[in-house]
Amino acid sequence: MRTVTPPADMDEATNASRSPAVLINLPPPQKALKVALVHYWLVSMRGGEKVLEELCRLFPQADIFTLVCDESRLSETLRSHRITTSFLQKIPGARRHYTKMLPLMPFALEHFDLQDYDLVISSESGPAKAVITRPDALHICYCHSPMRYIWDLFHLYRWGLSWPGRMLMSVTAPFLRVWDVTSAARVDVFVANSGYIASRIRRFYNREASVIHPPVAVEDFRAGDGQGEFYLYAGQLTGYKRADLAVRACSETGRRLLVIGEGEQASQLRAIAGPSVEFLGHQSFEVLADHLRRCRALLFPGTEDFGILPVEAMASGRPVIAFDAGGARETVSHAEVGVRFAEQSVESLVRAIDEFEAREASFDPHAIRRHAERFSTDIFRTRFMALLEDWLENRAGVPTEKHSGRSA
Repeated sequence: MRTVTPPADMDEATNASRSPAVLINLPPPQKALKVALVHYWLVSMRGGEKVLEELCRLFPQADIFTLVCDESRLSETLRSHRITTSFLQKIPGARRHYTKMLPLMPFALEHFDLQDYDLVISSESGPAKAVITRPDALHICYCHSPMRYIWDLFHLYRWGLSWPGRMLMSVTAPFLRVWDVTSAARVDVFVANSGYIASRIRRFYNREASVIHPPVAVEDFRAGDGQGEFYLYAGQLTGYKRADLAVRACSETGRRLLVIGEGEQASQLRAIAGPSVEFLGHQSFEVLADHLRRCRALLFPGTEDFGILPVEAMASGRPVIAFDAGGARETVSHAEVGVRFAEQSVESLVRAIDEFEAREASFDPHAIRRHAERFSTDIFRTRFMALLEDWLENRAGVPTEKHSGRSA
């Protein structure tokens, strides 16, 4: 394992810019908690890493444990913490091909020594919750999703591999499913990022989970005025995101669509796109925020566990046209903020766009933004700390029945 200790000047600079740490009301005997944050891998700054950032702000003293890490791609907030990586980090190419090391991940996670930590918070999407903690430590798992590639999306991921990869995955997946279910028993408290994920935790692990939506930095966006100029798709250009539906729907109807993002499907999507569709590739946050503010609506045709991007669009005052599944049911939750369509088909999406355009003038950008503020970072922090304090009190002897399966 490798440990990265941040230089002193980085600590000072980052701590100066951080929000003040939240004080925990500890049950007697009072003591300072030693906190470990366990994240599956740190190779980019996406939704899961944004949640980890907020946990770092809540626990500025916490140490981070992760399977592999690419420090050059991390935010200053994450790099300011002590980061310990697993033995997978030493394998050549690990930072690019980490997903191919899935059969080794159980051994890597269980080699982390967390015996000094009173509170362990695992951030689960890839494997993270399987760490071994002290018997009296509290282990909270914030679950973005049970591992898709060994559960509901197993066949999709398997057929995307070469034939040796398919054979290896077929042999190792049953073992990994047993290990995944077994390791769920090591968790004291499951927290799901949506009701949709809470139902998947119940199905795969037979455990109840509190629901705390992930933090969205709504303060980084401002609402645009009037009606927008174009439709927007933003995100990875990969199969399950279903960008193809947005491209085909706008190509067939001549509607202007801008596509921000990159991925393995980029060339295929360009091949099917009509002249009304423009691909912008990867763009900075500033460019994305500007396009969100100026679009007519965000097209969101995939199924996401939560989906931060629709909330960012709504924080920009823009409606969302989303597939009626997953986290979109909780974010695009009523007709004043967008339209949901029932089937993942071009025809269903086109009907939803038609419905949107029939009442486009009725959408109020500022009302949409107020809806997005329900998912702010402040609300995440308040709910997470309330849940933690409740469970710490339970550890001190308060009955725990009232917490089973509740939403925070």
